[in-house]
Amino acid sequence: MIDLYYWTTPNGHKITIFLEETGLPYTVKPINISKGDQFQRDFLAVSPNNRIPAIIDHDPPDGGPPLPLFESGAILLYLAGKTGRFYPADLRGRCVCAQWLFWQMGGLGPMAGQNHHFALYAAEKIPYAINRYIKETGRLYRVLDKRLADREFVAGDYTIADMACYPWIRPERQGQDIDEFPHLKRWLAVIKARPAVERAYALAKKINEAPAISDEQSRKVLFEQDQNTVR
Repeated sequence: MIDLYYWTTPNGHKITIFLEETGLPYTVKPINISKGDQFQRDFLAVSPNNRIPAIIDHDPPDGGPPLPLFESGAILLYLAGKTGRFYPADLRGRCVCAQWLFWQMGGLGPMAGQNHHFALYAAEKIPYAINRYIKETGRLYRVLDKRLADREFVAGDYTIADMACYPWIRPERQGQDIDEFPHLKRWLAVIKARPAVERAYALAKKINEAPAISDEQSRKVLFEQDQNTVR
């Protein structure tokens, strides 16, 4: 059994997609990041960066004690290794998959996240910042669109690289016209239609029907963290 510390964000969706794809048994431990649950002592023992997702695997492959993990990319790599699924078996295939996974972790996720912040959540609308991140998001869309021009999925077969990227492609929230990226549009539709993906997003709606930042208190919890909030 896996304990999944989760909230309804793109990084959270990555892990529910994998778990639903593989059928690994898991229990969701909701961490409402708008209310400050990420600062609870028990959660920080698993995720010292006070970010979701995180897991505790009570049945790790080495037969040892329960294994905690934080960081969505690390969790995907671990779960792929545990199950032997959605990660290529050959060296070169793994290199391809890993580099696109890290492309998402280091590029697509952070840039799209800043896009969301300045365009949707920032109290002060700063045109330079909004334009900067909308343009960079578009550049990253084009990189992925070109990658998908001659293959069905990011690493050839469906892998954790697709699971990592998919939740971060949200053109309607990111100032993008998806019709400008035909290969990306096709890929989005294919993944959206997967039953496991449908189940993952249905679960998100049950846990949190209104993920938008709703009040000043939640805005303060999420956007005014500094060195003093690290506990």
